[in-house]
Amino acid sequence: MSYILSIDQGTTSSRAIVFDGDGKAVGQAQKEFGQHFPQDGWVEHDAKEIWNDTLTLCREALRNAHIEAQQLAAIGITNQRETTVLWDRQTGDPLARAIVWQDRRTADTCKTLRQAGHEDTVRAKTGLLLDPYFSATKLAWLLDNTPGARQRAESGELAFGTIDSWLLWQLTRGKVHATDATNASRTLLFNIHTQQWDDELLDLFQVPASVLPEVRDSAGEFGKTCPELLGAAVPVCGIAGDQQAALVGQACFSPGMVKSTYGTGCFMVMNTGEAVQSENRLLTTVGYRLNGKTTYALEGSIFVAGAAIQWLRDGLKLISDASETEALARRAGSAGGVYLVPAFTGLGAPWWDPHARGALLGLTRDTGIAEVVTAGLEAVCYQSRDLLDAMAADCGTRPTTLRVDGGMVVNNWLSQTLADVLGVCVDRPVVTETTALGAAYLAGLGCGLYPSLEAIAGQWRCEREFSPALEEEERQRRYAGWRDAVDRVRQE
Repeated sequence: MSYILSIDQGTTSSRAIVFDGDGKAVGQAQKEFGQHFPQDGWVEHDAKEIWNDTLTLCREALRNAHIEAQQLAAIGITNQRETTVLWDRQTGDPLARAIVWQDRRTADTCKTLRQAGHEDTVRAKTGLLLDPYFSATKLAWLLDNTPGARQRAESGELAFGTIDSWLLWQLTRGKVHATDATNASRTLLFNIHTQQWDDELLDLFQVPASVLPEVRDSAGEFGKTCPELLGAAVPVCGIAGDQQAALVGQACFSPGMVKSTYGTGCFMVMNTGEAVQSENRLLTTVGYRLNGKTTYALEGSIFVAGAAIQWLRDGLKLISDASETEALARRAGSAGGVYLVPAFTGLGAPWWDPHARGALLGLTRDTGIAEVVTAGLEAVCYQSRDLLDAMAADCGTRPTTLRVDGGMVVNNWLSQTLADVLGVCVDRPVVTETTALGAAYLAGLGCGLYPSLEAIAGQWRCEREFSPALEEEERQRRYAGWRDAVDRVRQE
């Protein structure tokens, strides 16, 4: 039997999972890594730590699967998107810590560009908004604030990449500097219609073309690993940003199908087939690119979902483990009018307010730990409705089913409340780690293990369906309270 090693490099942890040809996980390993917050609104990662952890986890996952690297048909990579790494082409060392997608240090730069009238051009070319979420202003900041970086970049000494490019460079020991179209589409530098790096955008953000990776399809051979790393030269045959990988892992291959992933953040993606320009401040993005053909998607991004539970655990110390939240929520029943707006690094779609900050509203003497924790879970559901409503407005039709995945949805109370708040059926698959699975599927397509998307779709299985059980009047009343809470923290 052939196996695929999937590297799933996320925002708070890295993991490696070995899948067999049927899409079953047979060995895995995971490790959290350091988060650095040097100033308010700044979030950084150590790219070398990420690489070292990734290599260790790949070896551990192979051991846990009881296989050798020679038995791997391919490797797939999926990654936290937009996080920006700048490194030395000669040494392979990063010049500074990676600037994470959550980082808001370039908010004023984006505001200046918007005021100068550039957002319409940027949106038309990239499908994105002028926001510090994306890579371009992060990269420009690194070039301008790292001694000698801009000069060295212009002379061809430096390389830029999102985490996929960084890992691919390390796996191939600097032989391949490439990315796929999904990750390129999140940089603000890539024209999603021409599928090329855009000279006008490079000039706008003052990014030299010499630092950019080659953009390729999401499936196909990118290069082979250096043999001494894993014990064999294994081809890397699939790459996609985490949310696009989850779209593939959830087999959302037909226009109108929607998936939502609940990890550090929450990301809802709808397959639209062709590019749809959002009128509700959602993002038009590349869903995947196969054999040169681009499938587009609409996306809504929430910056804080699971990270809010992490804050309740590590910041407030109300819980010792995320698994405790389900029992607390069942005890409380609901948050009882308490709303947690987790705008710790601003608000994402559809608000796009980088200056908003978090708030806990509606507290009374009866409020306890259970209610605050429940409010954290409900916030994920309310933010999801913000996104689904915007998608429905853009596409003229409301989906009846949402496919969900990610670590949070193993919580049955959360999944049921999500169905209640959205008013749609929520389908949870047998494999909830669909981000890693999607990367494996793309690698399988790239190496010929899977003949088609239809073959992949045939493997998708629903583990449980959650149907709405809340009365419409109560659904709207609770959501109105959420919208009022959001209005209280918005700054733009």
